[in-house]
Amino acid sequence: MVALRTKRTNNEADEPSSLVLRFGADKPLKLDAGTLLSPFQIAYKTYGTLNDARSNAILVCHALTGDQHVASTNPVTGKPGWWEVLIGPGKIIDTSRFFVICSNVIGGCLGSTGPASTNPATGKPYGLDLPIITIRDMVRAQLMLVDHFGIEKLFSVLGGSMGGMQVLQWASSYPERVFSALPIATGARHSSQNIAFHEVGRQAVMADPDWHGGKYFEHGKRPEKGLAVARMAAHITYLSEAALHRKFGRNLQDRDALTFGFDADFQIESYLRHQGMTFVDRFDANSYLYMTRAMDYFDLAADHGGRLADAFAGTKTRFCLVSFTSDWLFPTEESRSVVHALNAAGASVSFVEIETDRGHDAFLLDEPELFAAINGFIASAARARGLSA
Repeated sequence: MVALRTKRTNNEADEPSSLVLRFGADKPLKLDAGTLLSPFQIAYKTYGTLNDARSNAILVCHALTGDQHVASTNPVTGKPGWWEVLIGPGKIIDTSRFFVICSNVIGGCLGSTGPASTNPATGKPYGLDLPIITIRDMVRAQLMLVDHFGIEKLFSVLGGSMGGMQVLQWASSYPERVFSALPIATGARHSSQNIAFHEVGRQAVMADPDWHGGKYFEHGKRPEKGLAVARMAAHITYLSEAALHRKFGRNLQDRDALTFGFDADFQIESYLRHQGMTFVDRFDANSYLYMTRAMDYFDLAADHGGRLADAFAGTKTRFCLVSFTSDWLFPTEESRSVVHALNAAGASVSFVEIETDRGHDAFLLDEPELFAAINGFIASAARARGLSA
């Protein structure tokens, strides 16, 4: 395996603008689908410095459409990192104190092996020839990355939404490797409603005539319209009705009266169309299928005979769970069920429900109560870990 910095190219799927760790045939990734992925690679970014004891490492896990550029400029969009509000020198996750690792998940499209990556067996993008990826597969790959750094125990693992699923999987699969865990706006399984929304998005992608059964790159096409619709539908679930009403209401878009047509009369329509159009510039359609499927398959209790507490049996990991009152994608009840399971397992756990009307996306925004909760938990865990301030 080789870690190196690659130059930026137009193909972020194979040659990402970040560090990349490549594993050859001697280090295959065992997948839940019952096959081995080899060779494969993990694209990642690091921030801060690993201390001599290798005890100050924090792994940040990204959500469905996130990537490894958590606290640095995204090379595709040119926008700031998706959690720069939280991570950096002097911030809540202080990179002058902690060593932060964030990797693009397996199945993604910004450098880790995914459907847009070149299949070495064919010289063409994998497309749907890539085996189905699960949350546990993502975590297995992350473990190999952590092992590359010689880190025996992560100080903390944190993330929201799909990232929170990865946090829970880490704490369940490798409790001895996680000192503290911070799952935010997430749950121990995907609900039937969430699976339904994902299926609508997948069908939108696959119904696009430019999808070509997942082989659109070979045809010089991209299913942009289908992916844009999928993003529009999903984006609605990230917001709350109160937030939508406050921001848009029934306000018209650049006009004084209804057009009595099907143009974007309302601001909310224009907003969603913009979200869809900008999304297709940075994300691969097949990766969207794979990522949503990974979330659908996630069910920690089912992996442990239907008893969620058994997923955390004997754990010494410290937990802090955070939910938001207006999050209807992962409502507070989802977090409470995890908290109850952790209590039943005798774990050290705290729980914070934050009142906000910003919906599921609140975990990505400037939310003072969230920052206070994270800051308090990290400070307490650092003292317990013996990390100096």
